[in-house]
Amino acid sequence: MEPGARIESALDRAVAYSEAPGAPPLLAEAMRYAVFPGGHRIRPRLCLSVARACGDDDPLGADSAAAAIELLHCASLVHDDLPCFDDAPTRRQKDTVHIAFGTPIAVLTGDALIVLAFETLARGSWRHPRRLARLVGLLGRAAGSPSGIAAGQAWESEAHVDLSAYQQAKTGALFAAATVAGAAAAGAEPEPWRRLGEALGEAYQVADDLRDVACRQEEIGKPAGRDATLGRPNAAALLGTGGALDRLKRLTREAIAAVPDCPGAKGLTAEIEAQARLFLPASLRAVSA
Repeated sequence: MEPGARIESALDRAVAYSEAPGAPPLLAEAMRYAVFPGGHRIRPRLCLSVARACGDDDPLGADSAAAAIELLHCASLVHDDLPCFDDAPTRRQKDTVHIAFGTPIAVLTGDALIVLAFETLARGSWRHPRRLARLVGLLGRAAGSPSGIAAGQAWESEAHVDLSAYQQAKTGALFAAATVAGAAAAGAEPEPWRRLGEALGEAYQVADDLRDVACRQEEIGKPAGRDATLGRPNAAALLGTGGALDRLKRLTREAIAAVPDCPGAKGLTAEIEAQARLFLPASLRAVSA
């Protein structure tokens, strides 16, 4: 099955558990609304790419890891958009969850998606208890503190923020989780894969900063210029468009150089190069060429 179809099928199965009889209808509806339709699904695609490069000997386990990472990502978007953080009205070309369902349901939706991520991981990886134990630890590290997405969100409330540390936690953590979880799900040693995810995560955040500065809302599916409005760190604002594009190219080269020796290294490198081109919207790709 094609990677995109694997991801959507795994996510649909996962969300269906939250819609079982007895579930609060609004919460169940909001959870599905937050997950579908998705964006490029870059993080779960990366997870499956690494699993394939490492042999993909347990596709169901890899699918569950990929789905869990995307559920964590969707939860982070719901929370990030809340009035107490970005107060964003749109996401993925539609109303954000708190606009569509109200703030209380949005808070609970993000919370429930985090829990569902770990439930999904457990349901898909129980046949390999040692892998499951490792995967739980890897995803927990990516979700919490001191270096996960919760920490990344918390840094926005600090008076002084190191741009690289902020980006590594808020964005890089789930990219690193994608690479290490993909390896772990396939029975490979995960830590050699961490630097690949960190570099890709930082590259994606730089690209996101460029989108925020240089693109229209219609092109990126969410309000533009929010970093400046909210006083958030932004690589394009700090380095200029040219400097940020140079940093993006450097990080992409670092990511490719960080691919560990594995049976599928050549194919994975080609996938990374293709995905990196998708980081930027069309209007910026010509500038970066």
